[in-house]
Amino acid sequence: MNSSLWLAIIAIIFGILVIVFRDLLNWIVGIFLIVWGLWTFYEKYVSKKEDE
Repeated sequence: MNSSLWLAIIAIIFGILVIVFRDLLNWIVGIFLIVWGLWTFYEKYVSKKEDE
């Protein structure tokens, strides 16, 4: 699975959680942004390793 598919699945799950539990919005957005950032760094690191 590529990263855009994973991000889409995560976004759907978090979106449902926000609708059900409105108080979790700040946590969910924060966690999503952290995961997205880490995933992007990981992809850049792996692609850089493959270029070597």
